[in-house]
Amino acid sequence: MSDAAPDRSPDPVRDPWRGPMRAALAEAASAPGTGDVPVGAVVLGPDGSVIGRGRNEREATGDPTGHAEVLAIREAARAVGEWRLTGCTLVVTLEPCTMCAGAIVLSRVDRVVYGAVDEKAGAAGSLFDVLRDRRLNHRPEVVHGVLAEECAALLTDFFRTR
Repeated sequence: MSDAAPDRSPDPVRDPWRGPMRAALAEAASAPGTGDVPVGAVVLGPDGSVIGRGRNEREATGDPTGHAEVLAIREAARAVGEWRLTGCTLVVTLEPCTMCAGAIVLSRVDRVVYGAVDEKAGAAGSLFDVLRDRRLNHRPEVVHGVLAEECAALLTDFFRTR
């Protein structure tokens, strides 16, 4: 019996999002410098290029809406010159909360890709499922679990040192 980890099977749903999730993880890694929870996000335009970036900045700015997703969506909207982010994908290291899920729905993002599950405040399938609520006028595709262990480890390490 070998001690080596078994080869990871290809995952055609999650594998295409590993690169963008690494970009979101890079954003998240800089958040603890201001005392913020390490959550990072990027918005990809229809062509796959990054048009918005964000990391949690609630502590840094004193802004309760300073979540990574909201900041990335704001930057993306400025980049495209309007509030509708049709054709765009939001990639975030932690499952969005209800506030962020609302911003996602209202901005018309086509797809949300997230890493770690947030069992305490998640609104993309864990505690709530705002993103796929049939009563709303827009429901983005949701892909979960991309680099989930790496995303969760960043959060666990942050809270262990607190």
